[in-house]
Amino acid sequence: MRDLRGKVALVTGSSSGIGAATARALDELGACVVVNSASSVEAGERVASSLGDAIYVQADVSVESDAQRLVQAAVERWGRLDIVVNNAGWTKLIPHHDLDSATDDVWEKVWRVNVMGPWFVTKAALPHLRRDGGGCVVNVASIAGIRPTGSSIPYATSKAALCHLTRLLANVAGPAVRVNAVAPGLIETPWTADWGPVHQHVAATAPLARSGTPEDVAAAIVGVIDSPYMTGEIVLVDGGLSLRQ
Repeated sequence: MRDLRGKVALVTGSSSGIGAATARALDELGACVVVNSASSVEAGERVASSLGDAIYVQADVSVESDAQRLVQAAVERWGRLDIVVNNAGWTKLIPHHDLDSATDDVWEKVWRVNVMGPWFVTKAALPHLRRDGGGCVVNVASIAGIRPTGSSIPYATSKAALCHLTRLLANVAGPAVRVNAVAPGLIETPWTADWGPVHQHVAATAPLARSGTPEDVAAAIVGVIDSPYMTGEIVLVDGGLSLRQ
Protein backbone atom coordinates (compact mmCIF):
# COMPACT_ATOMS: atom_id res chain seq x y z
CA MET A 1 0.00 0.00 0.00
CA ARG A 2 1.31 3.44 -0.88
CA ASP A 3 2.31 5.98 1.73
CA LEU A 4 -0.56 8.33 2.59
CA ARG A 5 1.52 10.86 4.50
CA GLY A 6 0.39 14.35 3.56
CA LYS A 7 -3.07 13.12 2.55
CA VAL A 8 -6.26 14.00 4.39
CA ALA A 9 -9.10 11.51 4.81
CA LEU A 10 -12.65 12.04 6.04
CA VAL A 11 -14.45 8.95 7.36
CA THR A 12 -18.11 9.44 8.24
CA GLY A 13 -19.68 7.30 10.95
CA SER A 14 -16.26 6.41 12.35
CA SER A 15 -16.83 6.24 16.11
CA SER A 16 -17.05 2.42 15.98
CA GLY A 17 -17.21 -0.62 13.69
CA ILE A 18 -16.19 -0.35 10.06
CA GLY A 19 -15.68 3.40 10.23
CA ALA A 20 -13.34 3.25 13.22
CA ALA A 21 -11.36 0.39 11.66
CA THR A 22 -11.03 2.39 8.45
CA ALA A 23 -9.89 5.50 10.32
CA ARG A 24 -7.22 3.43 12.05
CA ALA A 25 -6.08 1.80 8.81
CA LEU A 26 -5.69 5.16 7.09
CA ASP A 27 -3.89 6.58 10.12
CA GLU A 28 -1.43 3.68 10.04
CA LEU A 29 -0.60 4.63 6.45
CA GLY A 30 0.16 8.19 7.50
CA ALA A 31 -3.05 10.01 6.57
CA CYS A 32 -4.54 12.82 8.61
CA VAL A 33 -8.05 11.73 9.55
CA VAL A 34 -11.38 13.39 10.33
CA VAL A 35 -13.39 11.13 12.65
CA ASN A 36 -17.13 11.71 12.65
CA SER A 37 -20.38 10.61 14.23
CA ALA A 38 -23.84 12.06 14.60
CA SER A 39 -24.31 11.25 18.28
CA SER A 40 -21.59 9.01 19.77
CA VAL A 41 -19.39 11.94 20.75
CA GLU A 42 -17.27 10.32 23.46
CA ALA A 43 -16.59 7.24 21.32
CA GLY A 44 -15.65 9.43 18.36
CA GLU A 45 -13.33 11.54 20.47
CA ARG A 46 -11.65 8.37 21.78
CA VAL A 47 -11.02 7.13 18.26
CA ALA A 48 -9.59 10.50 17.18
CA SER A 49 -7.37 10.75 20.25
CA SER A 50 -5.92 7.31 19.50
CA LEU A 51 -4.72 8.40 16.06
CA GLY A 52 -1.60 10.31 15.08
CA ASP A 53 -3.01 13.46 13.47
CA ALA A 54 -6.80 13.52 13.67
CA ILE A 55 -9.79 15.59 14.70
CA TYR A 56 -13.29 14.60 15.73
CA VAL A 57 -16.28 16.45 14.27
CA GLN A 58 -19.83 15.80 15.38
CA ALA A 59 -22.12 16.15 12.38
CA ASP A 60 -25.26 14.51 11.03
CA VAL A 61 -24.52 13.83 7.37
CA SER A 62 -28.23 13.61 6.59
CA VAL A 63 -28.36 17.39 7.14
CA GLU A 64 -26.71 19.21 4.24
CA SER A 65 -25.34 22.06 6.34
CA ASP A 66 -23.72 19.53 8.70
CA ALA A 67 -22.17 17.68 5.77
CA GLN A 68 -20.75 20.93 4.43
CA ARG A 69 -19.39 21.86 7.86
CA LEU A 70 -17.76 18.44 8.16
CA VAL A 71 -15.90 18.85 4.88
CA GLN A 72 -14.92 22.40 5.75
CA ALA A 73 -13.45 21.24 9.07
CA ALA A 74 -10.95 19.08 7.19
CA VAL A 75 -10.00 21.88 4.82
CA GLU A 76 -9.65 24.43 7.63
CA ARG A 77 -7.42 22.10 9.64
CA TRP A 78 -5.11 20.81 6.90
CA GLY A 79 -5.84 22.93 3.83
CA ARG A 80 -6.85 19.99 1.67
CA LEU A 81 -9.02 16.88 1.34
CA ASP A 82 -7.97 13.77 -0.59
CA ILE A 83 -10.11 10.84 0.54
CA VAL A 84 -13.75 10.55 1.54
CA VAL A 85 -15.18 7.34 2.98
CA ASN A 86 -18.97 7.57 3.24
CA ASN A 87 -19.55 4.98 5.93
CA ALA A 88 -22.30 6.52 8.09
CA GLY A 89 -25.49 4.52 7.88
CA TRP A 90 -28.70 3.72 9.69
CA THR A 91 -31.25 0.92 9.66
CA LYS A 92 -34.01 -0.69 11.66
CA LEU A 93 -34.48 -4.44 11.84
CA ILE A 94 -37.80 -5.19 10.09
CA PRO A 95 -38.69 -8.57 8.53
CA HIS A 96 -39.25 -8.03 4.82
CA HIS A 97 -42.76 -9.47 4.96
CA ASP A 98 -43.80 -6.96 7.65
CA LEU A 99 -44.71 -4.15 5.29
CA ASP A 100 -46.71 -2.18 7.87
CA SER A 101 -43.66 -1.76 10.12
CA ALA A 102 -41.71 -0.12 7.29
CA THR A 103 -43.30 3.22 8.10
CA ASP A 104 -42.79 6.51 6.32
CA ASP A 105 -40.58 7.67 9.19
CA VAL A 106 -38.31 4.64 8.80
CA TRP A 107 -38.08 5.12 5.04
CA GLU A 108 -37.25 8.80 5.41
CA LYS A 109 -34.54 8.35 8.04
CA VAL A 110 -32.89 5.41 6.26
CA TRP A 111 -32.79 7.22 2.95
CA ARG A 112 -31.66 10.54 4.38
CA VAL A 113 -28.69 8.94 6.15
CA ASN A 114 -27.78 6.21 3.65
CA VAL A 115 -28.37 8.05 0.36
CA MET A 116 -28.67 11.78 0.95
CA GLY A 117 -25.77 11.70 3.43
CA PRO A 118 -23.22 10.39 0.91
CA TRP A 119 -24.68 12.75 -1.69
CA PHE A 120 -24.32 15.80 0.56
CA VAL A 121 -20.79 14.92 1.70
CA THR A 122 -19.54 14.04 -1.77
CA LYS A 123 -21.04 17.14 -3.36
CA ALA A 124 -19.37 19.32 -0.74
CA ALA A 125 -16.06 17.47 -1.04
CA LEU A 126 -15.70 17.29 -4.84
CA PRO A 127 -14.25 20.78 -5.40
CA HIS A 128 -11.51 20.04 -2.85
CA LEU A 129 -10.88 16.52 -4.13
CA ARG A 130 -10.45 17.90 -7.66
CA ARG A 131 -8.31 20.84 -6.59
CA ASP A 132 -5.74 18.84 -4.70
CA GLY A 133 -4.57 16.72 -7.60
CA GLY A 134 -6.99 13.85 -7.72
CA GLY A 135 -8.89 12.36 -4.84
CA CYS A 136 -11.21 9.46 -4.28
CA VAL A 137 -14.53 8.60 -2.69
CA VAL A 138 -15.40 5.18 -1.29
CA ASN A 139 -19.02 4.53 -0.35
CA VAL A 140 -19.88 1.75 2.07
CA ALA A 141 -22.86 -0.02 0.51
CA SER A 142 -24.00 -3.56 1.38
CA ILE A 143 -24.66 -6.95 -0.12
CA ALA A 144 -28.29 -6.01 0.59
CA GLY A 145 -28.00 -3.45 -2.19
CA ILE A 146 -27.16 -6.21 -4.67
CA ARG A 147 -29.18 -9.19 -3.48
CA PRO A 148 -32.73 -9.36 -1.98
CA THR A 149 -31.57 -9.52 1.63
CA GLY A 150 -30.75 -7.13 4.46
CA SER A 151 -32.14 -5.81 7.73
CA SER A 152 -35.21 -4.23 6.11
CA ILE A 153 -36.64 -3.33 2.71
CA PRO A 154 -35.97 0.40 3.24
CA TYR A 155 -32.34 -0.38 4.12
CA ALA A 156 -31.80 -2.71 1.17
CA THR A 157 -33.27 -0.27 -1.33
CA SER A 158 -31.21 2.58 0.10
CA LYS A 159 -28.03 0.57 -0.42
CA ALA A 160 -29.10 -0.31 -3.96
CA ALA A 161 -29.55 3.41 -4.57
CA LEU A 162 -26.10 4.07 -3.10
CA CYS A 163 -24.57 1.55 -5.50
CA HIS A 164 -26.17 3.33 -8.45
CA LEU A 165 -25.24 6.74 -7.07
CA THR A 166 -21.64 5.50 -6.93
CA ARG A 167 -21.67 4.68 -10.64
CA LEU A 168 -23.40 7.92 -11.61
CA LEU A 169 -20.94 10.04 -9.64
CA ALA A 170 -17.97 8.11 -11.02
CA ASN A 171 -19.19 8.91 -14.52
CA VAL A 172 -19.08 12.66 -13.91
CA ALA A 173 -16.28 13.03 -11.33
CA GLY A 174 -13.46 11.75 -13.51
CA PRO A 175 -10.72 12.12 -14.47
CA ALA A 176 -9.61 13.89 -11.30
CA VAL A 177 -11.76 11.99 -8.80
CA ARG A 178 -12.55 8.30 -8.58
CA VAL A 179 -15.76 7.05 -6.94
CA ASN A 180 -16.19 3.42 -5.90
CA ALA A 181 -18.03 1.41 -3.26
CA VAL A 182 -17.50 -1.65 -1.13
CA ALA A 183 -20.47 -3.87 -0.33
CA PRO A 184 -19.95 -5.84 2.89
CA GLY A 185 -21.81 -8.97 3.78
CA LEU A 186 -22.43 -9.89 7.42
CA ILE A 187 -19.88 -8.09 9.61
CA GLU A 188 -19.23 -8.54 13.32
CA THR A 189 -20.20 -5.17 14.75
CA PRO A 190 -22.10 -4.08 17.87
CA TRP A 191 -25.24 -3.95 15.71
CA THR A 192 -24.97 -7.65 14.78
CA ALA A 193 -23.59 -8.90 18.10
CA ASP A 194 -26.79 -10.74 19.01
CA TRP A 195 -27.39 -12.21 15.53
CA GLY A 196 -26.03 -15.60 16.57
CA PRO A 197 -28.03 -17.81 14.15
CA VAL A 198 -27.21 -15.53 11.22
CA HIS A 199 -23.49 -15.64 11.99
CA GLN A 200 -23.73 -19.43 12.27
CA HIS A 201 -25.44 -19.61 8.88
CA VAL A 202 -22.71 -17.54 7.26
CA ALA A 203 -19.99 -19.66 8.88
CA ALA A 204 -21.68 -22.81 7.58
CA THR A 205 -22.33 -21.45 4.08
CA ALA A 206 -19.67 -18.98 2.93
CA PRO A 207 -16.48 -20.32 1.33
CA LEU A 208 -14.39 -18.45 3.92
CA ALA A 209 -16.51 -20.01 6.71
CA ARG A 210 -16.93 -16.95 8.92
CA SER A 211 -18.54 -13.55 9.23
CA GLY A 212 -16.41 -10.58 8.35
CA THR A 213 -14.73 -8.15 10.72
CA PRO A 214 -14.55 -4.36 10.50
CA GLU A 215 -10.87 -4.78 9.69
CA ASP A 216 -11.76 -6.95 6.69
CA VAL A 217 -13.86 -4.16 5.26
CA ALA A 218 -11.27 -1.52 6.11
CA ALA A 219 -8.68 -3.54 4.19
CA ALA A 220 -10.96 -3.59 1.17
CA ILE A 221 -11.52 0.17 1.42
CA VAL A 222 -7.76 0.75 1.57
CA GLY A 223 -7.33 -1.51 -1.47
CA VAL A 224 -9.89 0.51 -3.43
CA ILE A 225 -8.17 3.75 -2.44
CA ASP A 226 -4.91 2.26 -3.72
CA SER A 227 -6.37 1.29 -7.13
CA PRO A 228 -5.73 4.29 -9.40
CA TYR A 229 -7.46 2.82 -12.47
CA MET A 230 -10.66 1.75 -10.72
CA THR A 231 -13.81 3.85 -10.73
CA GLY A 232 -17.52 3.13 -10.71
CA GLU A 233 -17.03 -0.33 -9.18
CA ILE A 234 -18.93 -2.06 -6.37
CA VAL A 235 -16.59 -4.45 -4.56
CA LEU A 236 -18.26 -7.28 -2.65
CA VAL A 237 -16.69 -8.08 0.72
CA ASP A 238 -18.75 -11.06 1.86
CA GLY A 239 -16.37 -14.00 2.25
CA GLY A 240 -17.90 -15.52 -0.90
CA LEU A 241 -21.35 -15.87 0.67
CA SER A 242 -23.10 -14.60 -2.47
CA LEU A 243 -21.57 -17.48 -4.43
CA ARG A 244 -23.62 -19.97 -2.46
CA GLN A 245 -26.97 -18.33 -1.81
